[in-house]
Amino acid sequence: MMPWKPIYIPCPPSFTPEQVHAAREKWDRRFLDMAELVASWSRDPSTKVGAVIADPQNRIVSLGFNGFPAGCNDDVSLYKNRERKYMRVVHAELNAILMAGSSAKECTLYCTLPPCAQCAAAAIQAGIVRVVFIRNDEREGRWGANWKEAKAMLIEADISVRELEPS
Repeated sequence: MMPWKPIYIPCPPSFTPEQVHAAREKWDRRFLDMAELVASWSRDPSTKVGAVIADPQNRIVSLGFNGFPAGCNDDVSLYKNRERKYMRVVHAELNAILMAGSSAKECTLYCTLPPCAQCAAAAIQAGIVRVVFIRNDEREGRWGANWKEAKAMLIEADISVRELEPS
């Protein structure tokens, strides 16, 4: 795991490094909790993923959940055909990045799962500077290689990566 890069956290100048760390931890958990809530909005009965993009002042810039593109039929029955679902679904991270537009630059992306390589690439292109996600060992076998590539790309692009244990 890459060590944290210095990230601006709005704290009084009198805060000790320990207090700054505690503030960062508090905000990371808050935004991951919010991403969990946003994930519940997904119509996918098997996998619900949420994402939150927050700026350096801890203001929400965008939210996203996994689902079909706007304007497309999103009947639950379409999610049952895995092949068709994978062709149609827009990942939570990409939805949040697309909704944020240029406002994603210099922000943190919070995800309920590790981002896939394609979403990591989108985060890099959007100017995201930090990615925080919840560790998920049960899906590691199926998605492990993709997640490993995503993490490698983020680190190559000098993006801070933080993996938290589920709360």
